[in-house]
Amino acid sequence: MALFDLPPDELRAYRSVSVGPADFDAFWTKTLQEAREHELDVRFEPVDTGLKTLQVYDVTFAGFGGHPVKGWLTVPASVDGPLPTVVEFVGYGGGRGLPHVHLLWASAGFAHFVMDTRGQGSAWGGGGTPDPVGSAPAFPGFMTRGVEDPETYYYRRLFTDGVRAVEAARAHPLTDASRTAAVGISQGGGITLAVGGLVPDLVAVAPDVPFLCDFPRATTLTDRQPYREIGNYLKTHRGRTERVMRTLSYFDGVHFAARGRAPALFSAALEDQTCPPSTVFAAFNAWAHDDKKVEVYDFNDHEGGGPYQEAVKLRWLAARF
Repeated sequence: MALFDLPPDELRAYRSVSVGPADFDAFWTKTLQEAREHELDVRFEPVDTGLKTLQVYDVTFAGFGGHPVKGWLTVPASVDGPLPTVVEFVGYGGGRGLPHVHLLWASAGFAHFVMDTRGQGSAWGGGGTPDPVGSAPAFPGFMTRGVEDPETYYYRRLFTDGVRAVEAARAHPLTDASRTAAVGISQGGGITLAVGGLVPDLVAVAPDVPFLCDFPRATTLTDRQPYREIGNYLKTHRGRTERVMRTLSYFDGVHFAARGRAPALFSAALEDQTCPPSTVFAAFNAWAHDDKKVEVYDFNDHEGGGPYQEAVKLRWLAARF
């Protein structure tokens, strides 16, 4: 696959044409206030996984609408003090999976909370969190569920779950609320950007090849799924482009990035046609905190840096904790 997007020097200067709605902050303030009208009701149930060096808890907490959301909390065995905490969000179609899949962060001495993704987890990983909210007609997938109104859009619920996941992770006595970071790949990176823009006191965020950024460019540059779901919806529902793009502007990672208040480590892959590098750089260039860095993988597709990026993140997070 050849490079298809802007050359590296132009990526460094690229700015999205996406315009944030005037009531962006009011919309999200109202959304989170409504979510917090429900008790967090977080529960941690110890799980016998057979892992000798780690302790795992099956977590349930109240997300958007008070709906129960699942997660795993994994900590080093026999710890007796609050630990720096990594909250992780997973990629499109996936769920929290089985706990022994998530060993990296706790093995490094951190507490690790991975959030299940409502309504997903049937393409890979396995999930256990339903999405009890229906929607108007949508193209198969999640990108167009409720997409004609920001109040009903699927990602309003999911991003709210992400903020509540941070609150749930911080509720355990073995986590240090003052040392909490958010990480994620692809869709997980998009949720990370949203959480980074909505939670003011994270110590770090690390979105890898993030999805859900720069919708005006992404939806017209790549024909890969999941972005293509939006085009397929508009191909059938003619004349609704302006309304759909207005909804998406409330969920664009570029606008959350403009409100980012923590050091950030991004990654981008120059052959990535799923999350084109210009859309990643749109969010990176908009990130408001001065302490930011992007790792670029020249000849990689959506796998990005893979284990190489994990090694970079381990060192980077350790320095910030």
